Amino acid sequence: MSQSSIQQRSSDSAQRLGDETFMSASELRNYMAETVMAKTSKDSGSNAEKAREELIRSLMQPVAVTPEKIAEVKRRVLGQLRTAAAKGDREALVMRFPNALCTDKGRALNNQEKDWPGTLVGRPLQAFEFWRDHLQPQGYGLKAMILDWPEGFPGDVGLFLTWGDVKR
Repeated sequence: MSQSSIQQRSSDSAQRLGDETFMSASELRNYMAETVMAKTSKDSGSNAEKAREELIRSLMQPVAVTPEKIAEVKRRVLGQLRTAAAKGDREALVMRFPNALCTDKGRALNNQEKDWPGTLVGRPLQAFEFWRDHLQPQGYGLKAMILDWPEGFPGDVGLFLTWGDVKR
């Protein structure tokens, strides 16, 4: 993907912002409950897949950026960062999402390709843009990685904010 197309997609979605860091507590509780129930039922594959598909649909929908939304996200992120810093951590997981929200299922990210942010869509792209526009100028780094490997394939993606002497 060319740098100009990344910038265009980034610019287009800069008008929207992920709403949870970037999932509301209610959405996360519902997702957790559905996946736990799915694991215990006979029909676990089907229910778990439905929960995953619903999460993907939800996270594909961008959220309108308003000054209020920006302030709300900054408050949430600051709370997460303070909690992590109080424990002595130098990074905090601020977003976890299925690799289906990367156009290449996380391949570029996993291979640490320079243009991996260009593969993000929906709220993960908004989260990246929020970091780039609001947090990077304040000295925060962003680390992205595949968090799990179901059946040997890339699974969920995690976005971490970093500070201190952590490599970015």
